Amino acid sequence: MNLYLIRHAIAEEESATGEDSQRVLTEKGAKKMRAIAKGLRALGVEFDFILAGPYVRAEQTAGILADVFKMKKKFAVSENLSPMGDPDLLFAEINEKYSVNSLAIVGHEPYLSTLVSLLTANGSAVDMTFKKGGVCYLAAEDLHHARKATLEWLMPPGILVEIGG
Repeated sequence: MNLYLIRHAIAEEESATGEDSQRVLTEKGAKKMRAIAKGLRALGVEFDFILAGPYVRAEQTAGILADVFKMKKKFAVSENLSPMGDPDLLFAEINEKYSVNSLAIVGHEPYLSTLVSLLTANGSAVDMTFKKGGVCYLAAEDLHHARKATLEWLMPPGILVEIGG
């Protein structure tokens, strides 16, 4: 299984309601995410499905990906991708609901780095910088039993924007 962990794009500092979960992407963030998605397409990346966290900025980021990759009907929101979500419940959800070869997971930090650590280093902390709009590609044979993956690459958003033109 190919896993593409994608951090949400640049969002406003504070929402109109004051709730962190309601922060929306800035205009700059949405524009940059569109270029990042185009960069992923230029690299030949493909997704069978997109799974996003329940916060507005993650859903909006996933929506941009779905639009660029023409996948409107292959996108869902998971409560298990909230910043305080339980990775074991996320893995169980993926195994139960999504029989795919390639999955995009849109979420937040430090949750995404935790997933990388769990899948590549058996839970030992992996020191990494996961910028907003950054993408980490993991290759995993199976999330059912071993939950081991290989870190193929971690791409900062600036490089993907350059590739995407």
